[in-house]
Amino acid sequence: MVPMTATLEALWQRPQPLVLCSAKSQRFQKWIHPELVVSTSPKRGGFYILHLQQKKNGWTCPGAKIYSPRNKTWTVCAAQGEGEKGGSRNVGEWMKQKIEEGRKRELPVGENVMRMIATATAAPIAQYIDSPFTALHSLDPRVKQAWLLALVVLPSRAHIYIRFGIVGLLVLGTVCSLPRRIWQDQLGRMFLLSGFLFVLTALGTDGVPPVVQPRTPPPSLEGLPDILPSLTGYSYVIMKIGPLMLTRKGLSLAAAASCFSFTVLQSATLCLTTTTPEQLAAALQWYLTPLSRFGAPVGEIILTLLLSLRFIGLVFDEVRNIALAVVARGVQWKTLKPMETIDTLFTLFGRLFKNLLNHSERISEAMVARGFKGNASNHKIYFLTNFSLTGLDKVAILGLIVLVMLTSYSELMLPV
Repeated sequence: MVPMTATLEALWQRPQPLVLCSAKSQRFQKWIHPELVVSTSPKRGGFYILHLQQKKNGWTCPGAKIYSPRNKTWTVCAAQGEGEKGGSRNVGEWMKQKIEEGRKRELPVGENVMRMIATATAAPIAQYIDSPFTALHSLDPRVKQAWLLALVVLPSRAHIYIRFGIVGLLVLGTVCSLPRRIWQDQLGRMFLLSGFLFVLTALGTDGVPPVVQPRTPPPSLEGLPDILPSLTGYSYVIMKIGPLMLTRKGLSLAAAASCFSFTVLQSATLCLTTTTPEQLAAALQWYLTPLSRFGAPVGEIILTLLLSLRFIGLVFDEVRNIALAVVARGVQWKTLKPMETIDTLFTLFGRLFKNLLNHSERISEAMVARGFKGNASNHKIYFLTNFSLTGLDKVAILGLIVLVMLTSYSELMLPV
């Protein structure tokens, strides 16, 4: 039996296998991990640590011991009954998540940072994703860039309803165009950033009222009646939380700031994940071609953009490789002091920049070896992109015109 004082690491490293069983009948449900599985006791609020024994008729669980949350044991699992649909699969996934959360609580700061970086860079960030190929992938890159410019400019002048509509449109486009693992990661981070900005702006706009001295005597001294309260129940102050104060002005600014930040970041990310760097560079060259008559360095701009887009993926790959290398080598973070941990992290960051500079040097050497002499105007970049407007592109252009008209109408006619 597992002793009551067993820690999470001891359970994780047990040689004999354990299995998740139902709290009602203790029948085999699903293998989750070969070394650790528990189930709950709904009546007592504890956790069964069950042994697995093999008999002639299969696997059974003859013994169990209750684990109480008061023992600070983080191996928590909400076992579901046998009659619930999909209970075995849900328990397995939830169990894995809780085991990882419990292990992270016992991990040092340095290892948590490395695991967080390795997990954050596992999903492509601002990189082209070719599967599944959706309608947004097939749009003309010039139309995408026009939409991107409109989504960056319009929210600052649009009504709050239009801003929320644009956010909903971006969320719908992201869900329909990217794999589930990718859009869950992207939207989760965007909503977290926007939510933090919303709370900070809402409570910080009028959170601390300024200390002012009235310049005129109160109305009672002049024989004037006091200002009557609003008959409609209007109040400028919505809520007070200690010294902080939520007002209508703060709520409006918070909604505008959070919607604007989400729109700008997510629209750029969605454009980069559904369009190749060559298509983006070719579309921008098409827009900037008239400026070349006035001496604008269009060739240098396009080459710089193309190299930058190609280098983004290299940066995230290098960050993830360093984080995975540190985790795989099993650095003993528990034996390091706080200053030693900080020094190790800064050493890793220095190694990251050194590797990126080495990659940059190799790219420049490869360009020089292929005849590049430093002047982009003396070299012609050939893009294998044929621009042609299809019916879907025309629908997208029409939708863009409608969005511009709605934004203009909301700015002029709708109340703020």
